[in-house]
Amino acid sequence: MTAKMILSLDGEVLQECLLDKERMTIGRKDDNDIVINNLAVSSHHAAIITIMNDSFIEDMDSTNGMLVNGESVKKRFLQNSDLVEIGKYKLKYINDRVSTTTAADFEKTVVMRGSLQEIRKEKDRSEDTLVKLPEPEAGEAAPTPTEIIRPVEPAQEPAPQRAVIQILNGPNAGRELELVKSLTTLGKPGVQVAVLTRRPRGYFITHVEGENYPAVNGQVIGTHPRALNDHDLIELVGIKMEFFLKV
Repeated sequence: MTAKMILSLDGEVLQECLLDKERMTIGRKDDNDIVINNLAVSSHHAAIITIMNDSFIEDMDSTNGMLVNGESVKKRFLQNSDLVEIGKYKLKYINDRVSTTTAADFEKTVVMRGSLQEIRKEKDRSEDTLVKLPEPEAGEAAPTPTEIIRPVEPAQEPAPQRAVIQILNGPNAGRELELVKSLTTLGKPGVQVAVLTRRPRGYFITHVEGENYPAVNGQVIGTHPRALNDHDLIELVGIKMEFFLKV
């Protein structure tokens, strides 16, 4: 069964929303997936990211914040029956599917700067890594992206051939990063974010945040996951990368 959020006020159920997209938003404006028309709720208050069987909720710099199980949080990995409170409204997370991820996988984040060699050393000590990618070359005006690697290890599934992302522009052009985890999030939160997923039948890229979609081989991808092939060229937040399979 697809996970869902049940919106209620004073014990009365107002809406049930299936989490059938990678990214869904909660807020006061009509363009949100879950609309809460109340002044205590920000225009775009929070976002729910769902990958495979797992979801996490993240505050989008709202004015009044949010609670999960009575605790004020900015980001939280969701587990079945968790209760999210935004103002006087409550959203209950329902998910009967078996999760392959623990809360620690999403909550632990290490921020680093430096070479990819240093990054790889740090990855050996941490399951969750935040890496700052290089800036574009002069004349390629674009925000500096970050790369977030969050593990979601599949249960008893055959892994595809290992793959690598190689940076093509900027001062670190030529450096490589092996995709050793099942889930890799690329981009800059609030600007443009895409997710690379490693599945039994190969690697896929999916847009999850931002008005502008990533491009693969010069073509902007749509809302659905796009399969990646050997030597595909990815462009995201001004950074050009090549995806290729390891020999």
